[in-house]
Amino acid sequence: MLGLAEIFYSVQGEGTWTGTPAVFVRLAGCNLNCRFCDTDYSLRFFASPAQVVARVQALGGDCPMVILTGGEPLAQAESSALIEALRADGRRVHIESNGTVAVDLPRDVWLTVSPKERLHPAMAARADEVKLIVDGRVPREWLEAFDGRNVALFLQPEGNKPANVSLALETAKAEPGRFRLSLQMHKFIGVR
Repeated sequence: MLGLAEIFYSVQGEGTWTGTPAVFVRLAGCNLNCRFCDTDYSLRFFASPAQVVARVQALGGDCPMVILTGGEPLAQAESSALIEALRADGRRVHIESNGTVAVDLPRDVWLTVSPKERLHPAMAARADEVKLIVDGRVPREWLEAFDGRNVALFLQPEGNKPANVSLALETAKAEPGRFRLSLQMHKFIGVR
């Protein structure tokens, strides 16, 4: 059984897929304790992978994109079974991870890595996009892990705070070949 916080239908508000309708499956729990975390990933219910797929079908209908997020969705042992169940249902699975838990993912699964305290090299090597959280500074210590890879590097201002937005914007403008700006669009339009 999977521990879950919530399942809801909305739009992706960050990164490459901003504005794309998606069903979000927020798994409960996280293996990190980031001081700036803005997400409630508290355990609210348990469900099997089949029950999660049924809920995704009920909420999202034909929506092809399902985003597994958390907390840290890959920290749960049954996350691989959930990924396979969603793929078998014809869904395009995206994962938002902190990159600390090494999991062998199918190539068609989109992986967003947002490193915080530590990063597993296998997950850095597998990332399709990277979100670096700008909170008073640009966390350049993670860049080496992605060197030589053709992976989008997003600067995401923590909390959309004006000082963080300004720093991320100025950094992206100063290094346009390296960084892209990612604002949390869903927060601007008032949706989850």
